Amino acid sequence: MSSNRYKVLVIEDEPKIRSFVKTVLETNDYKMIPADTYAMGTTMFMSHTPDIVILDLGLPDADGIDFISFVRKTSAVPIIVLSARTGEQDKVSALDMGANDYITKPFGTAELLARIRAALRNSRFGKLPEAALIGKFVLHDMTIDYDKRTVYIKGVDANLTQTEYNIISLLSEHTGKVLTYTSIIKAVWGYPDTGSTKKLQVNMANIRKKLGIKPGDNKYIINELGVGYRMCDQNE
Repeated sequence: MSSNRYKVLVIEDEPKIRSFVKTVLETNDYKMIPADTYAMGTTMFMSHTPDIVILDLGLPDADGIDFISFVRKTSAVPIIVLSARTGEQDKVSALDMGANDYITKPFGTAELLARIRAALRNSRFGKLPEAALIGKFVLHDMTIDYDKRTVYIKGVDANLTQTEYNIISLLSEHTGKVLTYTSIIKAVWGYPDTGSTKKLQVNMANIRKKLGIKPGDNKYIINELGVGYRMCDQNE
């Protein structure tokens, strides 16, 4: 499912390294969003809401540390620093500022992929406990395939986006329990802000449409007005 691949924002000003990382990512079914400056990185971050960021510290228009600071004001998205700076203080500064990991150049393909998998697995960014990601969840004619990160209605792919999938899989993990707007927002985006509830409601409206839920129908998901959402259990 191309729409459901993890989006990786890569901010790196060296074309050869950027090209190498792109090949590694796309060969392993990640979608790369490239940027070669701090300014382009911030623009791409805000417009594409990536699932993880790979960041070079030595950018032409700013220090990569500034980008970490910029992101951490609003988001808990995992950030992996990819840098030629090998000094311990550089690593400590980046990690203290909020980076999740630090890889020094040169680096190998296997190491990069392992660090990406670990950062995604360990982050609060839309991840569920590992056990929840195995097997399938079935409710009436809806099936959530956790292994494929795909939702089917009567066997047909509902074509959910990454964020929409994260929301519905989170609800399915807590079937029958009301999850507040804030708890869903924190689990899926990692942070609350002034537009968060509206953003959640827009995503939920899209989910309902893709699942074929008519307005006012409580099939699959119940909206507890003013509180949050709840996944129906098998008896409803």
